[in-house]
Amino acid sequence: MKKPYKWFFLFFLLVSMTACGQPNSEHRITKVGLLVPDSINDQVWGTKGYKGMLQIQSELGVDIFYKEGIVSELATRQVVDDFVKKDVNLVFGHSSEYAPIFNNIAKDYPDVHFVCFNGDVRGKNVTSLNFKGNAMGFFGGMVAGEMTKTNKVGIIAAFEWQPEINGFYEGASFQNHSVDVEIDYVEDWNDDKRAISILNNMIDKGVDVIYPAGDGYNVHVIEKVKEKGLYAIGYISDQSDLGEGTVLTSTIQQVDKLYLLVAKKFNKGELNAGNLYFDFEDGVISMGELSSNIDDDFVKEFKKAIHTYKETGDLPNQ
Repeated sequence: MKKPYKWFFLFFLLVSMTACGQPNSEHRITKVGLLVPDSINDQVWGTKGYKGMLQIQSELGVDIFYKEGIVSELATRQVVDDFVKKDVNLVFGHSSEYAPIFNNIAKDYPDVHFVCFNGDVRGKNVTSLNFKGNAMGFFGGMVAGEMTKTNKVGIIAAFEWQPEINGFYEGASFQNHSVDVEIDYVEDWNDDKRAISILNNMIDKGVDVIYPAGDGYNVHVIEKVKEKGLYAIGYISDQSDLGEGTVLTSTIQQVDKLYLLVAKKFNKGELNAGNLYFDFEDGVISMGELSSNIDDDFVKEFKKAIHTYKETGDLPNQ
């Protein structure tokens, strides 16, 4: 008489163990929140984050919330408290400056997963998304090295740690052994006055291709470059609409696609904590349209190099 109970217990135990080994993929996301330090209407970085939220809303059918101008830990806690009351369990902080804040507060919100960009994070419910910018910078540098007439190109970077800066230098030097690469730093993503001052200094030195690697000032720089009849490499988004004859190509970080990718991983229980890295092969980094001013033979060489990198991970100088 005891055997049926024994088999029932074993069956129940087996089912329980199987269930525990599978991610809970149904309704894992309840609602999603977004924090931005500036605005979602900047037409570059902030706008891309908001577009990512809209994709999440559309494809996963969840409500989204956002709050602009959040820069302090106190303000972040207040907004997260409000998000939690609204049943949000996935929060994106759309900047590297949220990394230390999320590191400090995440333990107080164990049912919320925090996601930021380009930071160093810790904790079981904090993830940092990092674009591998070296390759996109390399390809942008190749174009600059090919198209410069003065053999002088310039990088107006936001910060020294940006991987695309070294990549651009290497790409320009690979494509043109005679090129001189000028580099200067704004030390801010948004200081357009400082960026324009650097630009004017570079133009005085004969630089004729500019890479403004800062999302808050790149449009201002490109407009000035266009006035001077020089060339630019766009940054963050495809900026050929600012002037196809001016913008040779763009190094694109498809933030909106990455948002959706991360949300889907979270929804399947597959989003890891820690620092994650993404590149061309993930479909979230690409190059923009090439200007018609670029020689067809170089275009073929350029596209082949990108294809090879996607397939092998090897840049042309490797």
